[in-house]
Formats: sequence, C-alpha cells, structure tokens
Amino acid sequence: MTPHQRWTLRTDHTSYTVRLSADGPWAELEAWGPHGVEDGPSALDWSHRTHFITPADAAPAEYLPYGLRPFTGADLVAARPGSERGVWWTFEGAQQDTGTLRLTFTDDVLGLRTTLCYATVAGTDVLHRWTELTCTGEEELRLERLDSAAVNIPVTTAARLTYLTGQWSQEFQRTQLDLARGAFTMGSTQGVPGHAYAPWLAVQDATAPHDAPAPAYGIALEWPGNWHITVQAEPGGAVRVRAGRVPHGGAVHLAPGDTLTTPHLVCAFSPDGLDGLSRVWHRYERRLAGERLHRPRKVLYNSWEATGFDVDAVSQLELAKAAADLGAELFVVDDGWFTGRTDDTGGLGDWYPDPAAFPQGFERFVDDIRALGLDFGLWIEPEAVSPGSRLHAEHPEWVYRIDGRPARRIRNQLLLDLGRTDVQDFVLATLDRLLTGYDIGYLKWDMNRPPTERGRPGAGYADRLDLDAEHVHGYLRVLDHLRTAHPHVTVEGCAGGGGRVDHATLARTDVLWPSDNTAPLDRLAIQYGFLHAHAPHVMSSWVTDAPGVFDPRPRSLAFRFVTAMCGVLGIGADLRAWTPEQRAEAAGWITRYKAVRDVMHHGEARLLGTPQDTTCGVQYDAQDERRTVVAAFSTGRLDGAPLVPGRPARLRLRGLEPTAAYRDTATTTTYGGAHLLHYGLPFAWTADHDAELVVLVRQ
Repeated sequence: MTPHQRWTLRTDHTSYTVRLSADGPWAELEAWGPHGVEDGPSALDWSHRTHFITPADAAPAEYLPYGLRPFTGADLVAARPGSERGVWWTFEGAQQDTGTLRLTFTDDVLGLRTTLCYATVAGTDVLHRWTELTCTGEEELRLERLDSAAVNIPVTTAARLTYLTGQWSQEFQRTQLDLARGAFTMGSTQGVPGHAYAPWLAVQDATAPHDAPAPAYGIALEWPGNWHITVQAEPGGAVRVRAGRVPHGGAVHLAPGDTLTTPHLVCAFSPDGLDGLSRVWHRYERRLAGERLHRPRKVLYNSWEATGFDVDAVSQLELAKAAADLGAELFVVDDGWFTGRTDDTGGLGDWYPDPAAFPQGFERFVDDIRALGLDFGLWIEPEAVSPGSRLHAEHPEWVYRIDGRPARRIRNQLLLDLGRTDVQDFVLATLDRLLTGYDIGYLKWDMNRPPTERGRPGAGYADRLDLDAEHVHGYLRVLDHLRTAHPHVTVEGCAGGGGRVDHATLARTDVLWPSDNTAPLDRLAIQYGFLHAHAPHVMSSWVTDAPGVFDPRPRSLAFRFVTAMCGVLGIGADLRAWTPEQRAEAAGWITRYKAVRDVMHHGEARLLGTPQDTTCGVQYDAQDERRTVVAAFSTGRLDGAPLVPGRPARLRLRGLEPTAAYRDTATTTTYGGAHLLHYGLPFAWTADHDAELVVLVRQ
C-alpha cells in the first residue's frame, strides 16, 4: 500500500472519499459531499507544516490513537496493565467491496489490531462507521477510550453546531452554537441517551447566514447507553467530531483473542441545510422500519392521564367505549394493571394482572376491549422492580447494588441488572407469557429511572465489569426476541418520556414517546426539535387536557389535535369529562387524520418556520407528489382584525412545482405553485381558531 491510495464510498447522492496519509500510518478524509466533490484538491488539505504539534495532530484523520496523536484529541486510548498508554500502529491493508470498506492497522508490540469499518445503506444518503478492536497479544488490554469514529467537517473558519438539549418534560429543544476555537462536548452517563442531550449533531459552516440553507453534515450514535459526542475546533481551522460510548467503569478490558465492536456512528449529508438533513434522517428511519413501515400506525387511546394507578375493568371499559366512539383503533392500559400497584411504591416485577381489578379475569377484559373493535395494548417496565415485590424478595441479587452499600431508590423503585443472562431470561419469559396468554397487539416499554450505584453483587469491582454495555446488549437482545417471536406486536419505546431515543432502539421498535409533556405549546417545541432528527412515523403524540408547563398560554382542542397529528396520533385525556361537542370535534379530527396519515408517515416532511414565529407549521408531501398536507399553528399575537385593518398570516411552502395548480380540499380554493412558494398559504387566526390542517391536491 502506498500513500495517497484512496477509496470512495457512494450513497444515492453523496460521496465519501478516504485516502492513506503521506505523513504517517493513518487514513484521512479527502472529500465528503455531493457526487463529484472528490474531483479536485481536497478542501481538508493543510500545509503539512507543524510547530509544537505532530502531523497526526493536524491531519483530518479518520481515527487515531493516543501515542500517534498526543495533543489534539485521540479516538483510542489503550495500554497493557502496568504499562504506559499509547498505540503506534502500522497500516496492514484494505478491503473494499460494494458499499463497504475496511482499513486495518496493527501494533504488534502492544498486541492490538484496529479495523476501521465503513458501510453505506442502500436507498439512503447515510454512511455507517464503526471500529473493531482485537487483542492479538498474550496479555489483556485496557481500553480507556474507544470511540466509534472521528468525523472531519469541511468548514472554513468556524462551525455552527445544531444539537438537541433539554430535561425531563422539555426534551429535544433545538439549540445552536458557533464554535470557532476550542471544544464542545455532550453526552450521558445515565445508562440511556438521556433527556439532557440527544446523541445527534448537525454541523454547518458558521460563515453562512442563519436563514441560508447551508450544506449540513450530521452524525448520530446508535447506542442506548452511556455516550459522548465531542467537537474540537483546532487552531489550524480543522473541525473534528469524535463520538462513542463511555464505559461505566472508566475502561474496558479486552482479553487475548477477543474482539470488541464499537457502536455504529451514522453520518449524513445534505446540500439543503438542516431541513434537507432532516429528510435524510427520515428516509433512513423509514429504511430501518423495514416491512413494519407499511403497517398503519393506529390511533390509540391510553388511559394513564384519565385513571392513573386507579385501574379496574369497569373504568377502563368505560373509557374504551368512549374512545371507540371517537374512532380510536387501539386501547392501551398503562401503569396500574398488575398486582400490588396501587401507587408507585409497589408491584413492579410482579407482572400478573390484579384479580381484584379484573374479577372476571384479564382474558375476559381483553376480549371485551376487542369486542368494541379496538386492538389492545399494555404498558410494562421490564427493567424495574419494587423493593417490596415478590421478585425482589426472591432475587435481591438481580438489582444493581454495590456490595456493602444500600441501593438507592428513584421513584420508589430499583433497577434490574439487565446485563445478567438470568435477568434477561426472566424478562423474556414474562413478555412471552403476557403476549401469548392474552391477545395483545401493542406493548409500551417504559423505564422510569436511571442506574445509580452500578455494581453486581459478588462479581467483583465494577471497573472490571463492562456493566453499561452488558445492559445495552441485554436490552437489545430482548427487543430482538420481541421482533422475531412476536412480529405482529407494535412496540413503543419510552423512558420517562424521551430518555431513550436512538437508532439502535428505533431499529427494533415502531414508535417512540418523545416526552411526558403533552401541553400544546410545550409539545410543539419538543416535536420541532424531534423532527430535525427523527421521522414523523416514529413520533407518538397525544391529545390531553394537560396545562402548559413552560408555556401555559391556552390553546384550542384543534391546536392539540393538529399538534398530535404531526406524528402518530393518540389520545390521553379523560374522555368522560369531555362535552358532547368536544367528542364530536375529536371524532372529526380523527377522521381527517386517518385520511392523510399515509402522507404524514411515508411522505417528505418540511419544517416551516419555528415555534418562536407567530405562525409555523409542518409540510408533508406524498411520495407521488399528488397530495400535500400542511399542519399550521398560530403561536404568537393576533393582528387585531377585524377591529383594526389586518391581513391573513402567511406560511410559505417549499418543494412544490411552481407551474402546477394545487386545490385546497376543504375550501376548494386553487393556488398556483409559485403563489404558495412566494406568498404562502393564508390563515386568518383568531382566539378560537389557532391551528388548521390543510390538504392540497395537485391538479
């Protein structure tokens, strides 16, 4: 192999070119962007002159260890026990096939083989990257950092970072930062991706105006455990992103002959800015769904906000009848259905229906729900256990705990060590028993606390155990079993709201719960951020009566419905308290939603404005471009009409054919495509009319 040897991977619309460096034994990014971007001098090239740093520190390297790269951020830190940290490898060879590339480097002194892996995903514009680490020596290796990959971003003087921040009940808040020099890092050590940051990042050139569709580079880490993403803007102008999992004990020990495979880092590019990048992610997530994408996401009713823990057959059937009358297709019984669960202090782990709540038997109850024409769903929290449960009494060793220390309670519950095979087997047996014993078509998997004292009684020190990765692998093993053993069951992922949202989970579930906050204006902001990174068909959203937490301004029932219809529509309000007029209005919205959900779930989505604008929305275009659905919202002050002269608010659409005509199916008004692109759809907002769903048919 000679320096400057290069390899190009191509997706539907992008090229990614890597070359072997002339300065040392490492691979460098040469070009990343639209097809043809590799034809010409590399935009990432540098002067190849260094003072007080090494060439490896200045290079746009794809992956470098500490040792070769001592100063500006290594992707791998490894050592033998009792020896100095450092890897000094040589290039061993490359293997390229259609859509894949493997570059292998070896350090025979340390006893480590490192393989950089690349793979495109057919039908998308994303590239997977990951690393395989093999201990080739006779002594184990200690891996203190084991990132999945490093991504070099071809920007000029500074990087504009877009990322998703928040907290419980306020997840997925779109946040931006211009980084000219220095480092930015985000992540989670909560055993799940967490509510504070999403494992997703978009990078653009900061010299572009904020309202310009500057090319956007995106990364997302497929890992539902501890993680980090770090961006470094170096003095020489290079912008480099490192990402990977974070070992719970500070390091991972790799035994002789063993290979560790890092999580996949997914890389995406769009020339059409953040909005275009979101559609790249949406197409990828539709690909992840496989054949499950074509199952209609049913309109669900969930009883949690109506009854809380006070669950019994009579009240649930009353709610189910009301939901069926509105047009709901699925009824989900949430927390409170199992023995010992009268509040949040008991019951978790003892997953048997409460005979006092269902005196005629749970099977009869499920049959009664289905007799209403509804599918049936059930909530469960498989990783949780209550201290007073029978399960905890029988298996106290299954709980995360440090020997000699008490196990901390959060939400009055403890957490099972899902990295243990016996715990996994218990969860599998529980789910199999419920899903085969009752006619259940929908399963909501929740997780309402993170791990804290993460130890495994009797197994030694936690820094010798890769507990975070073992928990993740156990979680994914259970989900994989659900998919193969119960393929008809729709699986919803939840973790106290949006605490466990990543592509590894998405590949194995059907919908995700972005937040426990269902207040209208709060939810609009949450969904705006969520749709930057994730597709509408995975975004579960409910209509409830919840007041605003962060933005308490009142909004209409229509606003709540149109907001929820932007993803997978559900209802969580206490329907027994609704008036006949509210029920009639709700039935109308559900009928309208069913008529267009195929467009909203399978079409191309465009975010129109932001929730900070007085009018904003989401545009959905059918794959055949015959229908366009616009969800529009009034989020600010009104214009004073008709008391004073006023004009309708306007929402400019995008992506339409300028010379085509589009007819509004509700008003029969026909618009030219150029009119909708230049002026936009008109909306005469009032205090009572603050949201609308517009369906346009191309003539």
